[in-house]
Amino acid sequence: MGKRKQKKVGADQFDSSDADSVSSTSTAFYDLALSQEPEIVDSQEFTLEKYLDALYEKRGSTREKALMGLVSAFEGHMLDHFIESRCNTLLHQYLNSIKRGSAREICLATRALGFLAITAGNGESTHEIMEDSLPPLSRTLISGSDAVRTSVLDCLAIVTFVGSNNWEETESTMKIIWEIIHPKSLSKAGTITKPSSAVLVGALSTWSFLLTTLTGWRVDLEMWIEMISFLCNLLEKGDRAVRIAAGEAIAVIFEIVMAGKLSSITSDLESTEGIPSKPKYFIYLLSWKEKIISLVSELSMEAGGKGIDKKCLNAQRDTFQKIWDYLKEGEHPVTSLKLSKKQGMLTTSTWTELIQLNFLKHFLGGGFLKHAQDNELLHSIFDLTPDAENGLSTSQKRVFRTCEDKERSQTLKKDRQMAQLRKGALLFSGEE
Repeated sequence: MGKRKQKKVGADQFDSSDADSVSSTSTAFYDLALSQEPEIVDSQEFTLEKYLDALYEKRGSTREKALMGLVSAFEGHMLDHFIESRCNTLLHQYLNSIKRGSAREICLATRALGFLAITAGNGESTHEIMEDSLPPLSRTLISGSDAVRTSVLDCLAIVTFVGSNNWEETESTMKIIWEIIHPKSLSKAGTITKPSSAVLVGALSTWSFLLTTLTGWRVDLEMWIEMISFLCNLLEKGDRAVRIAAGEAIAVIFEIVMAGKLSSITSDLESTEGIPSKPKYFIYLLSWKEKIISLVSELSMEAGGKGIDKKCLNAQRDTFQKIWDYLKEGEHPVTSLKLSKKQGMLTTSTWTELIQLNFLKHFLGGGFLKHAQDNELLHSIFDLTPDAENGLSTSQKRVFRTCEDKERSQTLKKDRQMAQLRKGALLFSGEE
């Protein structure tokens, strides 16, 4: 793909006030988006184009500032209209930053790439985003700082979650992530770096997030037993964040892989017909469940002590109480999040939904509420009822809002006229 024709926007033009005000970019774009004036919308487009052009600059600091501006804009707004004719350009510029940038630039570029996939949503370009991104992201994941590796993991999960066409594609990404969680090839000249606690937590969270897309019994039971065994070992590690992430992964495994299976497995083992080809694995699996319940029970009631981080301890107790309730009593975790007056509450009632909600909240950050309200991808994920503006183009939304304002003005005008008539009638009555 050839280099796009650049506008004459030099580094000196971009580095000044635009870059210094990046921290307030989200608020500025929010104000722009609310405006109904065409010239203001054009100004927004111009600013975004300015950031995009700056990604071609040789100076790394200039590209970083441009990425910061783009991330802030995509975080706070649905810019699907902006990427309609620029998706490939944005994609390849982000990938260039990942390939050649500093650690800071890589972190910004992977976040921007994730927002590009989320904004593209259910469009045709999302699969291309995934296919083009996987090779450079996988290479970057092998080494680097903790911040780089966790950012790459988040991006890998998002582009695969949005762009994958089938379970085989998702499984390929999950295998890449599992090698970070359980690096078996450490002896091979250190090709894979042993993960720190932060990277391990990130890898477990992204792996669980992608696991939520699994439907049906599609994988080798023996492989799952190996994974459950390793995750069980992590429950006994000292780092609470690692324990929580491993516990959530186990909960998702039991919900998705074994939901509706354990009862039939037990009856099959007791009957003379329909015995599984490898019944020992089923028996082993059931025995692991009992061990996990025991570990989870202990972690849900772990005592505190002097110097212990109470916030982290409470988070552990709360998570493992929910896991115990599910594994022992069959009770699913229920959560609710208020979105808006029009959409009401976003409610989750399974581990799958809870993991998806938590991961998307983590990735979208301050932009979660905006995307939950306006992004059709999130509407389909959480089965949200779209408001009246969803499905409209930017210009159509402008017209829609203008009509709403006119209707509101007319209603207020009628109310004022009625009030004046009532007042006049009362005065007239008094004079009478």
